[in-house]
Amino acid sequence: MILHKIKQALLICVMLQVGSAFFTTPAVAQAFITSEIGIGLGGANYKGELAPNYRFLNNQPALTLFYRRDLSPSFTARGGIMLSHRIVDDNTIGDGVQDLPLPNYRQSELRLSLAEVSAVMEYNFFDYYDLSQKVRISPYFFAGVAGLIYNKKLTSDNPSLDELNKPFDTDLTVSIPFGVGVKYALNKHWNLGLEFGTRMLFNDNMDFLTEADGKHVANPYDKDWYFYNGISISYTIYTIKCPPPYRRQPGILD
Repeated sequence: MILHKIKQALLICVMLQVGSAFFTTPAVAQAFITSEIGIGLGGANYKGELAPNYRFLNNQPALTLFYRRDLSPSFTARGGIMLSHRIVDDNTIGDGVQDLPLPNYRQSELRLSLAEVSAVMEYNFFDYYDLSQKVRISPYFFAGVAGLIYNKKLTSDNPSLDELNKPFDTDLTVSIPFGVGVKYALNKHWNLGLEFGTRMLFNDNMDFLTEADGKHVANPYDKDWYFYNGISISYTIYTIKCPPPYRRQPGILD
């Protein structure tokens, strides 16, 4: 009985220690709260009927704006906007790059524009905001939720598939963004970032090809995906933490 109680106590201690690594702050807490504002440039990509696999050359220009705030040494929250549009008229996603029976029959091209608003949580493998470190760098993982509005147009060069010539249409949906990245501090205020992220959709309509079009032109067994990969630069803002006695008595220093 005593041995059983000792095992239970040890298990509780271990669980508390593991939990403290994620949900408590260090004994010597930072005297400030950090946040970042930044901008990023990169490429947005798509995976679906017209691109069954990720293809780097399908990337189209993308711009991101974001705000990041630290919650603990390990976790940061980030809100962002991503915009993407094909600039060159003939730079479309199409069947022409796939020498396969179905793409050769379908002969379709897709024009796509994206606007995304996202909220994600980042897990940093190292304490990126610890100014005592000589080199501040950390890989990170992120996941969250996003709202997406996208504009699409589909065309086909096959005269027998005139139903695939569909004009511009705008849709709204929800996606699940997740991915990995690396942060590197250039100095106390300026930072560089590199990120690759995947967005999981809950529909199969990003490319205008759905189960309703028939299995002879569309794959009804998978969903569409889109991606963002790029680099960013951000500026860190430091907010001094006011000790509790001074917060409770604003005029104590007057």
